[in-house]
Amino acid sequence: MIKLNNGIEIPQIGLGTWQLSPKDCEQAVLHALKTGYKLIDTAAIYKNEEAVGTAIKKSKIPREEIFLTTKLWNSDHKDPLKAFNTSLKKLQTDYIDLYLIHWPVPELRNKTWKILEKIYKSKKCKAIGVSNYTPQHLKELFEVSEIIPTINQVEFSPFLYQKDLLNYCNTKKIQVEAYSPLTQGQKLNEPELKEIAKKYKKTSAQIILRWCIQHNTIPLPKSKTPSRIEENFNIFDFKISTEDMESIDTLHENFRTCWDPTEMS
Repeated sequence: MIKLNNGIEIPQIGLGTWQLSPKDCEQAVLHALKTGYKLIDTAAIYKNEEAVGTAIKKSKIPREEIFLTTKLWNSDHKDPLKAFNTSLKKLQTDYIDLYLIHWPVPELRNKTWKILEKIYKSKKCKAIGVSNYTPQHLKELFEVSEIIPTINQVEFSPFLYQKDLLNYCNTKKIQVEAYSPLTQGQKLNEPELKEIAKKYKKTSAQIILRWCIQHNTIPLPKSKTPSRIEENFNIFDFKISTEDMESIDTLHENFRTCWDPTEMS
């Protein structure tokens, strides 16, 4: 568990649910919870919040043992409170552990953050944060915010090693979460990665996720395949050496699978 800047704790790895259909999502979340995952990440735009809520109920695991994250979509900045309550209803819960602004929408994001602060104070969510924020977006937010974000969820992998952003967030005590850490499978067969994986008797995916953890980020790998959900979770029985960590760092090539938030002023 990792302690956030407001004192609450969050698991070190979570299940991402982007691009999972409701049916696949429900099964994936159920299997992840059975495997031992305690952090589930969804969003309004994923259209699977109801499936996540149903899976949590079916799991019979006490709600307080699960860390549930969802996000405010771009078109919902006009009424963030309504969007939050809609997510709450779909997730079939009376509180959300972490609520994020999904993208730093120009001219709206700071006003929306003030509403998230009110939601946080109402105790309907245990933490608030942002997603896809650059240092520029964060600096602008600090000028108007009363509460510092607990989390910045960004695309992060060895092939998109956002070192400066990570260091900046660390200095501000903002925890970085890594989405699409496995590059949606596009880079798992890179020779350097496979060579290191062979050395540790692990898969390329496991090496990447362990690399994320050793960089003090929280990876959110997505999968609907039971064996891969288990494989992605099995990363706490080994440690990558400093030399190999530095070697993996050099794989950075600014490779993105998602839209680049630096284009959002």
